[in-house]
Amino acid sequence: MIELKSSEEMDEIARGGRIIAALYREMQTRIVPGVSTGELDRFAETFITDHDGALPAFKGLYGFPGTMCCSINEEVVHGIPSKKRVLREGDILSLDTGVRLNGWCSDSAWTFGVGDVAGAVVDLLDATRHALDRAVDAARAGNHVGHIGHAVESAVRGLGFEVIRDLVGHGIGRKVHEDPQVPNRGEPGEGPLLQVGMVLAIEPMIAMGTWRIRTLSDRWTIVTADGQPSAHFEHTIGITEAGPRILTAEVSPGAASDSTTSRGSEQLRGTA
Repeated sequence: MIELKSSEEMDEIARGGRIIAALYREMQTRIVPGVSTGELDRFAETFITDHDGALPAFKGLYGFPGTMCCSINEEVVHGIPSKKRVLREGDILSLDTGVRLNGWCSDSAWTFGVGDVAGAVVDLLDATRHALDRAVDAARAGNHVGHIGHAVESAVRGLGFEVIRDLVGHGIGRKVHEDPQVPNRGEPGEGPLLQVGMVLAIEPMIAMGTWRIRTLSDRWTIVTADGQPSAHFEHTIGITEAGPRILTAEVSPGAASDSTTSRGSEQLRGTA
């Protein structure tokens, strides 16, 4: 069952979302060659819990051991942070984390380059960010979930990249994962009708090679089947009468509310 949220409840989700956005801004100077994903995860947990009442939404979720999913290169999602996983020049690191604040959850992911990254990989990151922008813009009342997936596919069509087909976004609210599922492929008119009050985690995952995936022996880490890099960007958004409202974006000083357009994805674009 899809649960609709009031504007006040979206405000609560956005409070947690701003913590994630601020965390990722802090991460930009910490994601460097030689640092381990375990170190980054410890920093993230402290950063989140230093905000009054906030808790890492992922730690312990379904048994996951970390605050963040830390996925390197061909790892698409659910990479387990470890002091043994040390970043190297030219890697890309996808961080995915959630915050629980006052009983409400928010969820966001971002992929960062480590030092100098190959041009083709930069193109992959740019394409995935653009796919997120397009998908957010499609999340409007009166459209369907299929419009979101269609926007993702359309954004990368002809670029030589593949949409990961077997992983999806989701509704979010009191729980990290709620109805409906939000695939990254589809057709306009398919799937549930988008209504004012829906809150969705939209998360394009795009691969440089095949869309096929497999799960490693740790039963968490999902990788591309051919070992090619993949990128992952995600925002939690609310559907309002004014359009999509990004709930995991930082708000500039003096701003009255969060962005109601896909411009919220620009918050980290210049320096990621």
